[in-house]
Order: sequence, then structure tokens, then C-alpha cells
Amino acid sequence: MVVLVTGANGQLGQSLQFISEHYSDIQFHFYTSTELDITDNKCIREIFTLIKPHFCINAAAYTAVDKAEAESEKAVLVNVTGAKNIALICNEFSTVLIHVSTDFVFDGIKETPYTEEDTTNPQGVYGKTKREGEIEIIKHLKHCFIVRTSWLYSSFGNNFMKTMLKLANERNSLNVVNDQIGTPTHAVDLAQALVKIVLSGSQNFGIYHYSNEGKTSWYGFAKEIFNINKTIIDLNPIPTSEFPTPAKRPKYSVLDKSKIKTEFGISINDWKESLRLYK
Repeated sequence: MVVLVTGANGQLGQSLQFISEHYSDIQFHFYTSTELDITDNKCIREIFTLIKPHFCINAAAYTAVDKAEAESEKAVLVNVTGAKNIALICNEFSTVLIHVSTDFVFDGIKETPYTEEDTTNPQGVYGKTKREGEIEIIKHLKHCFIVRTSWLYSSFGNNFMKTMLKLANERNSLNVVNDQIGTPTHAVDLAQALVKIVLSGSQNFGIYHYSNEGKTSWYGFAKEIFNINKTIIDLNPIPTSEFPTPAKRPKYSVLDKSKIKTEFGISINDWKESLRLYK
């Protein structure tokens, strides 16, 4: 089984590399965004011709949520054009695509977990480009799994957990938003779920949701990070109105995982459990 992974230098790409040695039946090929530029069709085709992948896990994305508001062309190029390019070439090579998307495709006005059938209504450039990328993939490729996730963190790359621990070393107190509700998801857990899809042999293609179980606020997430790491800091909950950002974020973006658990027999950790395991 040959699996090509794009975006190998991101936290999901690094998490896939971290677990890859445990899957001897899979021949992984990892490419960074420099080595495989998904906005360059010629580059993609050359690599597909070279390794002839059975699966492509597209972990390459423009993920700078706030910067996207000022850099919409860059976000579109990677998240929309790049997604379309990958889909077209996967179709050409009969490669199954596993594409990673986001909870930011929803507007956050719901108060119960979002299912795959819920109407999307992204509020910012990042969410809009990720949704447009989903649409392009579905339009051009039948054999694809789109996996939406939320609040990704790990020991790799840049993420909320690492930012909190860094700031705690620099400051005596921190203010963190307490009225945005979602689910922290460890990138290693997501990586293992994606590999399980690869190994499943399933042809029930379509959109799936994956995050850890449970829900919390960014303040609750920060509090648990500091508790587990025995970090002493004055942590204060604040409303979103006191921490304005260029991009509007969903007030509620908990994902319903029933579909992915049923289809692939995936057991999902509670977010606190994963945080303790992988701190």
C-alpha cells in the first residue's frame, strides 16, 4: 500500500510521520510543501508518476486563520486551487484522496454537535476557502474522504497548547476567551484515524467528522494544559468581545463523530485523556 502525504512539515504531517513506523504494510512517502507544491500541477504529476500512490493524504493547507483575512489570494491558492489540483490528479491516477478540512466551515450558531449533513456557512476567509476546497474535490473526484476536524494541537508545529506554555514562561497572567466552545483534537489521534481509513478498504466515500470527544472553551483548554503541566499562572476567562481578532470564529463548533465511528470502528479518546497522554 503506497500512501503519499502532502504538507509533511505541518503538525498533522509530522504526526503521521511519528506513527508511520507502526504500519509496516504501508509505504509512506512524505513531502513538505516545498517538495510538493499543491498549487503546481506539473510538480504534483511528476511525484504521482514517480510513486504511483494508492492513497493521498492531503495535509497541506493555508491555516493562518487571522492572516487569511488580509491574504485571501494566498488562502484561495492553497485551499481551493491546491485542493482542486490534487483531486484532478488523484482522479487521473485512480488514487483515493483523504483530504483534511475544518470545523470553521460552520457558522457556530447551532447549540448541538454539527453533523456532516448540517448546512455550512463559514464566516471568515479561512473557513470559506476550506469549504470551497471541499466543493472542488467533490466536483472532480468520486473516490475521496473529506475529514473535518477541530482545534488541532500536538507537540509538533505551532498550535494553541504550545503557545499557552510559551506565554506562561513569559508572563504572570493570561486572559483567554471563555465563550467559544469546541473540542481540542490531538493531531496524533487524527493521524491514527486517517490511517485506519486507509486500511479499512471502505468505499463509503464522502464527508466525515473527527475530533476528540467532549467539549470545552479555549479558557477550559488552557486551564487543563496548565493543570497537567503543573504550570502556575493567573488565568482569567474573558468574552470574545474583549479579544477581537481579524477573523470571526464559530461560537460553537463541536462535531458529531457518529458517522466515522460507525463506518470505521474508531474508538475516540476524550480530549482531556489525549492531552494527558501526549502532553
